[in-house]
Amino acid sequence: MTLRGRLTAAFLTVVLGPVLLGAVFVGTTLSTVDRSRSTERLGLAASAVRTSIDALCQQLRAAADAVALRPDPAGRAGAAGQVVSRGLAAAVLVTDVSGGITYATPGGPATGWQDCAGARTEGPVQALSARVDLRDQAGTPLGTVAVAEVVDPAFVARLAAATGVAVTLLDDTAGPGRITHTTEARQVREEVLAAAGTVDGDRVTATPDGRYVRRLGPAPGQPLPLVLSVAGERPSGLPAGLAGAVLLAAALAVLAAWRLARVTTRPLVELAGAVDRVARGDLTARVPVRSRDEIGRLAAAFNRMIRETAGYVTALTSSRDQLRGHLGVLGDTLASTHDLQRILRVILHSAIAATGARAGAVLLLDGTGVLVGRCAEGLAGRCPAGTEPEELRVPVGVGVVGGVAATGEPQRGRVAPGTMPTGEPWCETYVAVPFTAPGGDAAGRDPAVGVLVLYDRLGADEFDDDDLATLRTFAGHAAVAVENVRVHEEAQRLSLTDPLTGLWNYRYLRESLRREVERASRFGRMLSILVLDLDRFKIVNDSYGHAAGDAVLAEFARRVRGEIREVDLAFRQGGEEFVVLLPETDARGAATVAERLGAAVRDTPVVVVGHAGTPTTISVSVSIGIAVYPDHANTGTEVLDAADEALYAAKGAGRDGYRVATARTRSVPTEEIAVPAGAASPDDDLPRAGPPPDRPPPDWPPAGRSADHPPTERPGGRHAVGAPGVTQPGGASSGPHPPRQSRGR
Repeated sequence: MTLRGRLTAAFLTVVLGPVLLGAVFVGTTLSTVDRSRSTERLGLAASAVRTSIDALCQQLRAAADAVALRPDPAGRAGAAGQVVSRGLAAAVLVTDVSGGITYATPGGPATGWQDCAGARTEGPVQALSARVDLRDQAGTPLGTVAVAEVVDPAFVARLAAATGVAVTLLDDTAGPGRITHTTEARQVREEVLAAAGTVDGDRVTATPDGRYVRRLGPAPGQPLPLVLSVAGERPSGLPAGLAGAVLLAAALAVLAAWRLARVTTRPLVELAGAVDRVARGDLTARVPVRSRDEIGRLAAAFNRMIRETAGYVTALTSSRDQLRGHLGVLGDTLASTHDLQRILRVILHSAIAATGARAGAVLLLDGTGVLVGRCAEGLAGRCPAGTEPEELRVPVGVGVVGGVAATGEPQRGRVAPGTMPTGEPWCETYVAVPFTAPGGDAAGRDPAVGVLVLYDRLGADEFDDDDLATLRTFAGHAAVAVENVRVHEEAQRLSLTDPLTGLWNYRYLRESLRREVERASRFGRMLSILVLDLDRFKIVNDSYGHAAGDAVLAEFARRVRGEIREVDLAFRQGGEEFVVLLPETDARGAATVAERLGAAVRDTPVVVVGHAGTPTTISVSVSIGIAVYPDHANTGTEVLDAADEALYAAKGAGRDGYRVATARTRSVPTEEIAVPAGAASPDDDLPRAGPPPDRPPPDWPPAGRSADHPPTERPGGRHAVGAPGVTQPGGASSGPHPPRQSRGR
């Protein structure tokens, strides 16, 4: 059942229940009152009938006594005539002892005399009589004197008039349905007689049409079989009126209930419809406010809730789109680059935008147990005096950020004024989340590699758990980025370095040679190439084993790294053959490096473990071939081949030395950068940087060349530009260069 149906039923129950009860009460009360009053009337009528008949009987007895007092028959006859003439009786009958009639007044009924005190007479009652004994003076019975009054319709009418009720005289000899005389209306006689047949004594019954009936007599003092009836005072149309009133009240109640239920449920139906629309995603649904009652306030509250929800959904949608955009940018950044600085900057910016923070920073753990700021945003004016945002340094275990890194547990909260830990930015609220690298410690926890921290959320007092969960996501991205960059750098290092010696491998040699040749060509510089080969290395492997040979190669690589500059590049080309690139170095400088390398290898034997497991000293020497770009070749491959040919020349000359490639004949004149190298040059036919002593150096840069890489003086440069007359051991300077391996000292 719908709510409207329930409300209608409830209203009808509330309204019609009392109406029906009232109608029943009224009907019952009226019936009870009517029956009581009718019973009372019938009782009074019965008393009046008894009184009337008793008075009549006494009158008849007095008349009979008057007749009986006459001593002679003539006198009795005269007295009887006077009684009749005076209307005291209708007839007088004198009988002897044997019952024979001695005198009778004319006109009286012959039969059906009902004695007032005697037994019932046979047949219909025609007269009511009173008898007295007739005696002489001696008291001897002479007979009886009976005085009668005619019981006819007039007699019954007089009784009805005296009592105010309808009176019916029954003929008991023919049963209760035989009427002698009656004052009842013809249309109610049958119902009255039927009702009279069901009662006896003083009980009162009612007929269907609302008449009340009572039987009376025969009984001592009232010998006539009478039925008294009276019409009830209740209006005849009362039940119909009550029924009509109830029906009318029911109709009005139904109409009022329908109207009230409709008025009551209409806002609820509209509210339910709006709720359904909202459930389907339509946040434009509104409920009309039709009143100021509780339902009206409910509708207004619903509309306000939907408006606020729509605002929240719009804000959430915008935040979701913004977060999706930031995640897209973050994903693209993670997929397109391994620039850790750029990735961390994107992560920080996305985290600030997603949480509404005013500022933030990303700090990574260095090798000394200190968190170092890698990128920051919005920290201007918040950092300690004299500290830039990117220069933040917080020891692990100190302050908020250091505590997060030490415990590995995120924190959020509010900072009391003046209690911010030393070294950290000023803030009122904060949220800090560590990001960890794979690989647990002894307790099974992943070690923290950094901390992502945000400060002072916009539009709120503090950061909440949702912000903490969001920051965990970005911290996870940061951890993945750091690990990816580390893995990428490690993979790149492994792909470009020799695992035994730690030097660059042949793959990186080809790439670096091409790049350095292009750079030397662009800026008019020289590039020297040294190809090194350990002498008689096969004998070492055969005599002491390959493990000893590997130890010799590793030690040789270490000594090579110790004799070259930071800008120089050393490669293992394969086996016992190595290559060294010396940017901005002429043949003279290359020869100097070759001499130092030869001495470093030759002068200190290598200690290895031999076959017997005992330490063994091995003397090693190296042969070196030198070639210079562009003096000996035009391309990187050609200059490497020239250096390789010079190596074979050094091998052929007895090993443990170096040779410089033969200078090629130039078909196109080239101008070498003028770099004064000294007051005089040795006469060894080696190409060198710088003009003849009698020619001053030209202006730099020469016409038509770019000045985006001007010559700079670097420490340890061999024939370095800008250091005239100074020849420093260790090589020449270079411009921007790819990552170098460590010197390994």
